[in-house]
Amino acid sequence: MYDVQAMHSGYGEMAVLKDLTFSIKDEIFAVLGANGAGKTTLLKTLARLLPLQSGSMALNGDDVTKTPAYVMPGAGVAYVPQEGNVFPDLSVLENLSIGGRTGHRSKAEKLEEVFALFPRLKERRAQAAGSLSGGEGQMLAVGRALMQDPKVLLLDEPSAGLSPLFVDTLFSSIAETRKEKGLTIVLAEQNAVKTLEIADRVMVLSLGEMHLLKPRAELEMSDITAAYHI
Repeated sequence: MYDVQAMHSGYGEMAVLKDLTFSIKDEIFAVLGANGAGKTTLLKTLARLLPLQSGSMALNGDDVTKTPAYVMPGAGVAYVPQEGNVFPDLSVLENLSIGGRTGHRSKAEKLEEVFALFPRLKERRAQAAGSLSGGEGQMLAVGRALMQDPKVLLLDEPSAGLSPLFVDTLFSSIAETRKEKGLTIVLAEQNAVKTLEIADRVMVLSLGEMHLLKPRAELEMSDITAAYHI
């Protein structure tokens, strides 16, 4: 899906990501690292919300190095940021309907799929999004992204601030989404234990550089903890 070569990215002239080269296939691709490692910067760059300072990036063989961010949803990329990811004054149903404006399938068909994945959203469909719990809000953000019928789903720290019960529910839903819809998922997380339960491959960032990139089956927890202490 993605092919990234020698990526440097950051904010203004400040480089956060340094010389990253990797590919993302049809898989759950996890990005782990401590606070400040560059996980959010990477997802924002993949979504084209941040420019590449140098290097190149292709999506399904098409060069998107300089593609505007507003083009990416039409190219099949849905981005769920860690914060500010719902419209609090709109209802659950209205939030989902906004996401359903893209794609070719009917809104009703996509709503049925989202409600099957997140039954709690169906129960609260008339409720204001701002009144949801943190876990329910994350479910809504993911559900709205799925309403776009994406090919790639970028999730930035979806478990941040959630109770253990909601973390389990959310990760189960992410795995189920991958299984049922077959889309590529890029998951940036600090929760390494839960992430390793569902990821196919794992990239660990440390201070904006790639510390390692391995299939989950070849990864030891000591590999990850080493990066968190750099």
